[in-house]
Amino acid sequence: MLLRFQQWNRHAKIWLWVITLIGVAAAMPLGLVRMEMEKTSKNVEYVFDYRDIVEVSDLQAEPRAFVKEKLGLLKESGITTMAVYESSLKELVQSGRLMYFSARDAALLQGKFETTGQNYTYILFSGKEEEEQIGPIVREAFDRSEAAYRDWSFEGRNGLVVEMPVAEAVMKTMDFDPMTLQELRDADFKILPRISNKIQPYDQADLDRQLGMMSEFGVTKVLFDGDNVKGGSDKESLLGVSELLIKYNMGLIAVENLKKQPKGLNNLAYNTDYNLVRLYSLSAEDGMEMSPGAIADRFLLAAKDRNIRMFFLNGMVEGNSDKGKFVHNLDKLSQAMRGDSGTVATLAEHGFVPGEPQAFDYDQPSWSKPLRAVVALGAIALITLMAGAFVPGVSIPVFLIGLVGSAGLYKLNSSIMEQALALGAAIAAPTLALIWAMNRITSRTVGDRRIVGGDDWSVGRSQASIAADEQVPAGEKNGRLKWVFAAPSVSKRLGLAINWFVVTALISLIAVPLVFGLLNNITYNLVLEQFRGVSVLHLAPIALVAIYVLLYTGHAEQFNVRKLLAQPITLTWVLLVAVIGAVGYYYLSRTGNAGSVSSIELVIRNILEKTFGVRPRFKEFLLSHPLFLLGLFLSLRYRAAWLLVIVGSIGQLSMVDTFAHLHTPLHISAIRVLLGLGAGAVIGCILIVAWQIVEGVLRKWAPILIRKYGK
Repeated sequence: MLLRFQQWNRHAKIWLWVITLIGVAAAMPLGLVRMEMEKTSKNVEYVFDYRDIVEVSDLQAEPRAFVKEKLGLLKESGITTMAVYESSLKELVQSGRLMYFSARDAALLQGKFETTGQNYTYILFSGKEEEEQIGPIVREAFDRSEAAYRDWSFEGRNGLVVEMPVAEAVMKTMDFDPMTLQELRDADFKILPRISNKIQPYDQADLDRQLGMMSEFGVTKVLFDGDNVKGGSDKESLLGVSELLIKYNMGLIAVENLKKQPKGLNNLAYNTDYNLVRLYSLSAEDGMEMSPGAIADRFLLAAKDRNIRMFFLNGMVEGNSDKGKFVHNLDKLSQAMRGDSGTVATLAEHGFVPGEPQAFDYDQPSWSKPLRAVVALGAIALITLMAGAFVPGVSIPVFLIGLVGSAGLYKLNSSIMEQALALGAAIAAPTLALIWAMNRITSRTVGDRRIVGGDDWSVGRSQASIAADEQVPAGEKNGRLKWVFAAPSVSKRLGLAINWFVVTALISLIAVPLVFGLLNNITYNLVLEQFRGVSVLHLAPIALVAIYVLLYTGHAEQFNVRKLLAQPITLTWVLLVAVIGAVGYYYLSRTGNAGSVSSIELVIRNILEKTFGVRPRFKEFLLSHPLFLLGLFLSLRYRAAWLLVIVGSIGQLSMVDTFAHLHTPLHISAIRVLLGLGAGAVIGCILIVAWQIVEGVLRKWAPILIRKYGK
């Protein structure tokens, strides 16, 4: 019975590969559906923060004239939309709508003594129009706070006395300034309202009135400001907000790189059928420091690689002691947007024309769900194959456990199940690929091996050392670590290395369709949901392959931990650790969104972007793939070259990780990986040629130098 079970497990390996490939085939139509969806939105919109313009104007000699001038300049440069916030007393003062005073300042204004025992806020409207349009939103704000107030006037201006300290009054959130909305509309700007959840409790009728007013001003999208969307405190309120957004045909906006999206945004997106676009915000500091060309490159990369369709620019002003004045970035940002080489023209040249950005046309066909089930089976089979590589004879039970476990997890949370299988497949494919490569190396190097200094390499070997080596008993020779193998010809080694390089890449890429097939949901494209565990993918295959080499290769007994710890620490070991540490540090520094980038690399990135339209990942084509190919070539002769193979394996998992960035268009990821493989192979071949030249020089001159200067 046991023998029969073992036979079934051996046959199961073939069937597992068949199921895996069927899963890969099933994922392809899902990928085509995603690619069609990614073509449905190409218009981009440029938004400027109107509040920033007003704050900069507050430090100018003629604020109102300054605002008018800069609005015209930004309009000419391609900015089509102004973002406006809910009002406050401070912003209304900056806009010239009113003035407010403390009790002491009001007394001084009237030439009176301050009334003791009072700490009220005194408000004066700038004119009759301001009183008519701004007065109601100011009174409404204090009514919500149940603050007592009364009419007040001074020198022909009307206002209010609010029985509330100034420090508290300026914190009250008020409705949007209708005069500002009209001025921006008259200046031919579209309006992007930033609505907060500060006004409590939530009032459905008030939001209906507010969105109705915004609709009259042509508003088509809403950007929620703060940690919660409007009505984000409970599900019933969220449902009411969703109904109003649908009523007025207004879409949502998700800001990229927020640590956490506003609470309730996912619910609103779901309720509105994902009528949502992604926005990139250029920080005020970057807008002040970056060159116009760098801004254009960043916006283009965001549009192409991350499906960004709205760009938000922030103004900034700072004091310059050398010039003795305040300096702002409004003119610089305007310059960055305009001209033939400006941001607007650059993006338009690549197909991202200014216009009303549309949400992706997301419509999953009825057959997608059964296909995803087949893809899930393929992922379970691939994970089972990886488990079988480490623990032979468990393929059938592991596959059955995977089926039952996945079914149970699907009932609990389908998203977690899909992500778990996608992560497992993403780890399994590069691991199996590298195990295959290591097994090929082992099969070619086991047997006819020799120590450095044999017939071909007599460098550094005295006759005494050779004689001493010949006296070593055969049993001890078999246990000694041999570092140089009897290698085939250079052309054959090169052919084998290229063949292994290609096959290893193909095995690694098996995971790609399984990942995008399992995670074929609009929530990932819009980054409303993220693929968890990607950080595990960066290290797990390397660790698993290292374990496999130590435990399962033909020379595992030579890597005895006790013997290794007993070895003396030499300069070679120190240099080896230093190299591994430097590579590891570089790898980790490049991992994730916060990875560091050198100035030299930025230049190379720009060259690649302009040459190919899509830049391959730096750590793939310039580090991992070349070292991997060089390592495969050298490993047929030198055992130490296995280190290059392990380091180069980073590129295998990086290729899968490229497709794990689900907000990147699928065709962009494919081009990036193929360019990385091609460029990496070319650089790897150059390294091989360089090695052969160096090796030839050493072969010729090292013996001569040793005979001349050695003893």
